[in-house]
Amino acid sequence: MEKVIWITLLYDFYGQLLTNRQQKLVQLYYEHDYSLAEIASEYNITRQAVHDTLKRAERSLGSYEEKLGLVDKFMNKHQNIAEALQLLLNFRQDHNWQHLNRVEEILKEALPGV
Repeated sequence: MEKVIWITLLYDFYGQLLTNRQQKLVQLYYEHDYSLAEIASEYNITRQAVHDTLKRAERSLGSYEEKLGLVDKFMNKHQNIAEALQLLLNFRQDHNWQHLNRVEEILKEALPGV
C-alpha cells in the first residue's frame, strides 16, 4: 500500500492520540499536500523540525497499529465484505449454493453472536 494512503489510514484511526502539533503537521503534509517548506514557513520553524515531527508522528501511528491492530482488522473486514458481495453477485448468475454458504460464514465472522 502506498505510504500516503497508509499514513492517512493510520491517522484516521489513531490521529487523536498524537499531539496537537503532530496532528496539524500530518494533516497539512498528508491530507492537504503541503511541502515541508510550506509547513515550515507557516509555523515559522525549520524544514528539519517539520520532518522530525512528521517522522515521530509516523512512528507513533505505526506503534499504535502494532499494539492495537485496528487498521488491519478494518481492512480484513472490508475484504471479507467485498468477497461476500462478489459471491452474492456470482450467485445471481450461477445459482451455486456454495456461494451463499460462504456468504453466511463471512457474515457470522463479521457479526459474532448473531
